[in-house]
Amino acid sequence: MTTKKKTPKPNSKSTKSTHSSKSNTAAPILIQWRFYLILLFVFSAFALLIGRIAYIQIIQPDNLIKQGDLRSVRAKTLHSARGIISDRNGEPLAVSVPVDAVWADPATIFKQGGLDDIDRWHALADVLGLKRDDLINKIRENKSRRFIYLQRQVSAAMSNYIRELKLPGIGLKSESKRYYPAGEVSAHLVGVTGIDGHGLEGVERSYDKWLTGEAGKRIIRKDRYGRVVENISLEEREEGKPLELTIDQRIQAIAYRAIKQAVADYRATSGSAVILDVKTGAVLAMVNAPSYNPNNRSDLQSFKMRNRVITDAIEPGSTIKPFVVQAALDNGTADENTIIDTGNGRMRIGGSTVRDSSVVGKASLTKILKKSSNIGVAHLALGMPLDSLLGMYSSVGFGEVSGLNLVGETTGIFPNRRRWSKFEIATLAFGYGISVTPLQLVHAYATLGNLGKYQPIHIIENNKEDLSRQVFNHDNAEKVLKMLETVTQPGGTATQAAVPGYRIAAKTGTSRKADAGGYSDEYVALTAGLAPVSDPRVALVVVVNEPQGDLYYGGSVAGPVFSEIMKGTLQILNVAPDENRFN
Repeated sequence: MTTKKKTPKPNSKSTKSTHSSKSNTAAPILIQWRFYLILLFVFSAFALLIGRIAYIQIIQPDNLIKQGDLRSVRAKTLHSARGIISDRNGEPLAVSVPVDAVWADPATIFKQGGLDDIDRWHALADVLGLKRDDLINKIRENKSRRFIYLQRQVSAAMSNYIRELKLPGIGLKSESKRYYPAGEVSAHLVGVTGIDGHGLEGVERSYDKWLTGEAGKRIIRKDRYGRVVENISLEEREEGKPLELTIDQRIQAIAYRAIKQAVADYRATSGSAVILDVKTGAVLAMVNAPSYNPNNRSDLQSFKMRNRVITDAIEPGSTIKPFVVQAALDNGTADENTIIDTGNGRMRIGGSTVRDSSVVGKASLTKILKKSSNIGVAHLALGMPLDSLLGMYSSVGFGEVSGLNLVGETTGIFPNRRRWSKFEIATLAFGYGISVTPLQLVHAYATLGNLGKYQPIHIIENNKEDLSRQVFNHDNAEKVLKMLETVTQPGGTATQAAVPGYRIAAKTGTSRKADAGGYSDEYVALTAGLAPVSDPRVALVVVVNEPQGDLYYGGSVAGPVFSEIMKGTLQILNVAPDENRFN
């Protein structure tokens, strides 16, 4: 029997209540002010972002571009090769050779644990000539840096060895090193460069810009892995220009050998020699001893590096007497027949005395020069206007720079006073009270050899313009030249300066060195002269500073050196002998 359940009737009240509850849940009440506030914040933030973007991209974009370039753009300097310096015959005096610089990136080294393999680091220190602990400490003390130099200018063999070590954070950078084939022979004139390749002394410094040229620049962009992604610009480099000097390296070598030997033989403080071409004013040689090796940086000491030919001013002593005779002839106060009584070798002037080394008696101008009479030239100086004597000294270049454009040149001391005592005028005549450089003195003799025609001196053949001028009488200069020739003949003071086969005109000088309050017991020995007398080609001055021992006179100390250098110079220049013994 089946029973049917009755379905209950819905309660109308509960149904309505449930429906009402569902309606309230599905449709929440919208609070409009909150909605607009949120929209305001959203649009404000959006507007700020748009404004910031516009400010960065349009108004001020440079800063971000700069920051980006700092991280990606690199500028690489393209170094130019330094020009070659050569002598007049094309022999190289200074050349550049490729070398490497060893550098380290300590940050990379520590990042990759590079110091763990200590044996390889010790091998690096050994090949660089560094102490092992010093190398390790240097890297540790700079562990946050990205670049430090370990060694500059290492050879190709050392570079290859360092590459084989394969040390992390160690790199090689190409650079060049200056090499001087002539070494110490031409060091003072050619000079030397610093570690950065710029001139420090001599021609290297004076003509640094010419020799260096202009470096180029390549600007590139790299990615984070160091790969080049863009070539931005390229400035071509301008190579350094070569420089040809007027010196002859063969003559330079002969002069240096003779001067170095003289300094050693006489235990002198220093010695110098300088040679000029009489006709052109070109410097053929310029040497000093002691010298230095420009290829060895440990040998760069200031007292060795001074070019004494242009930096050291000395009282010329008797080597100045020919110009007193020349001034007297030009002024008309004396002629070749003039006779001067020098008395017993002593001449009283005021409260002072002028002495001769030997009694000359009555002497012509020729004998005054031949015997080097102080009293004779003192009479000549006092017998002419002072302006004539000083004018003669000035006309041959005393008290002026030479124009060689070498660093450190001095003008010497050229007196300029309102009042002069007679004794002061007399001392001017035999080389005291005035100081000149060896270069100024040889220039004066070159002017005399050129028969009064002043030719500016130079070491670079830069132009063909004729800047010469006649500064004293041509005929009188010929007379003085013949007088000077007798000084190297028997009975003269410069017999040891003679050169067999050639007519030599020379004058010796011995001057005491000035000291505080007077003169010291040290001497300077000089010999200056010209050859050949028939047609002067070269002028030479030899200076030996503070020779020790019993021999200190110019004729016995500097004279033989003069003869040796002059002989070699005339032979190298292929100058024919002008002495005919059959006449």
